[in-house]
Amino acid sequence: MISQLLPIIRKEFRQIRRDRKVLAILTVVPAMLLLLNGYALNFDVRNITMAVYDGEKSSQSRELISSFITAGYFEYTEHLTDYTAAQSMIDEGKVKLVIVIPPDFSRQNMTGRPSSVQLLVDGMDANAATTIIGYAQAVVQQYSQTIILENLTRVGKKSYIPVSYEARIWYNPEMKSAYFLVPGLIAFILAITGVVATALSIVKEKERNTIEQIDVSPVTPLGLILGKMVPYALISLVAAALVLIAAYFLFGVVVKGSYILLFFSTLLFICAALGQGLLVSTISDSQQVAFQIATLISMLPTMILSGFMFPISSMPLFLQILSNITPAKFYLVIMRSIVLKGVGIEAFWDQLLYLSIFIVIVVTVSVKRFKQRTV
Repeated sequence: MISQLLPIIRKEFRQIRRDRKVLAILTVVPAMLLLLNGYALNFDVRNITMAVYDGEKSSQSRELISSFITAGYFEYTEHLTDYTAAQSMIDEGKVKLVIVIPPDFSRQNMTGRPSSVQLLVDGMDANAATTIIGYAQAVVQQYSQTIILENLTRVGKKSYIPVSYEARIWYNPEMKSAYFLVPGLIAFILAITGVVATALSIVKEKERNTIEQIDVSPVTPLGLILGKMVPYALISLVAAALVLIAAYFLFGVVVKGSYILLFFSTLLFICAALGQGLLVSTISDSQQVAFQIATLISMLPTMILSGFMFPISSMPLFLQILSNITPAKFYLVIMRSIVLKGVGIEAFWDQLLYLSIFIVIVVTVSVKRFKQRTV
């Protein structure tokens, strides 16, 4: 087997070296995709544009407005003099939040009755709207506690909170979405580049009419498949290392777990992606068809069904079952466990097993497809 693999491996390395497009897909494109998507994909809600209609203009209403400004999440853009202007501000997309303070705001507080503040939120982006409402509720609650403390102090009573809590956020204490997204981006990038690059491999042999020379050679279909996988796997490992280095310097993502486990898991995932690409190349007759199929089976499943963008637990049952055909689903669990949590193999050994089974199935099907072609 080794005597059959070495000539194929040397041949593939020569072809990759001569074909600079494939080499760029495997090395330069991953870093560029990380750079573009890493900055473009961001779930953090910051600098929320805010307008205020203060119907009372009292010291208490100004204190409430100041509480929103000093919270660090809101950007005070405009003071409205007319309530009807609030709707036009949101319709035109100038602000995401409008705070409406009624004319009797402080008078209600002075008489001991609760006062209401209206929050008008742009709900076009449901996730952002939910976050904005959460921030606003926290600010209003903090302001209300301050008023309660002042009222109790005025009558000579002490205030206390019946139930308090202390929150500790594990794995991502700064709550930066980049820490969660970068491992998914790495899986997304490796899946696309690996599948697309190798999908063109056997198809090139068909278009150049060199596949007949391989048919009459002593190389077995399994030896051909493995021989074509090895060079791309080694180059993809180098690309994965470059992506991790770029993620560290650009986004501060630090690998908390074992580098050996990370290397082994990444190698398994790369082999799964390469196996998919080789399977595509065995069923395609032209590079154009191979490229289209490879893009379809790598980009969409990795983006939608892997848990990269959308949680799998929130999907319908049939989509949860369908997600098992995506190797990135298993690799994402491994990556986030190693990079963010720093846990050992006992936390994701089953994901490694699933990846290994996927590789065996894909390579077996590729070999059978190649044998059927030669029969």
